[in-house]
Amino acid sequence: MSVISQFILKADDELRYPSTGELTSIKDFFQTGEQRMRIATTLAENEKKIVEQASKQLWQKRPDFISPGGNAYGQRQRALCIRDYGWYLRLITYGVLAGDKEPIEKIGLIGVREMYNSLGVPVPGMVEAIIALKKAALDLLSDEDAVAATPYFDYIIQAMS
Repeated sequence: MSVISQFILKADDELRYPSTGELTSIKDFFQTGEQRMRIATTLAENEKKIVEQASKQLWQKRPDFISPGGNAYGQRQRALCIRDYGWYLRLITYGVLAGDKEPIEKIGLIGVREMYNSLGVPVPGMVEAIIALKKAALDLLSDEDAVAATPYFDYIIQAMS
């Protein structure tokens, strides 16, 4: 649900007009629209590069993940990991576009720890993967855009930690 829809529904539930604070938040949302679009475009257009860099960085740091017995050992397992990295990057893009972490929560984080635990995937390893994804993605953004995108990566990292 968009920020605007949230304010409208809240005001309607309370049988009132949107407050000055809510209207200011809507104004801020529109003013950051160009930046949010720029960030989302950069992430989407560079998904493959970001995922490749993050994977390379992670596996250099943690070669045990791709060694025999590791969760990313073998082509199939490695491909599944790379797929998940792209999925998380897409979730972050949704959050950036919405200007809210709610899409990340609703689409991607509910039950994620339980899912990885049931599959035998070490959640701390996924946290390391998201940190690597964050670094690779932020390296492509301007300082200002990196500051705006960081909370969405950090939200996933925190939720998995």
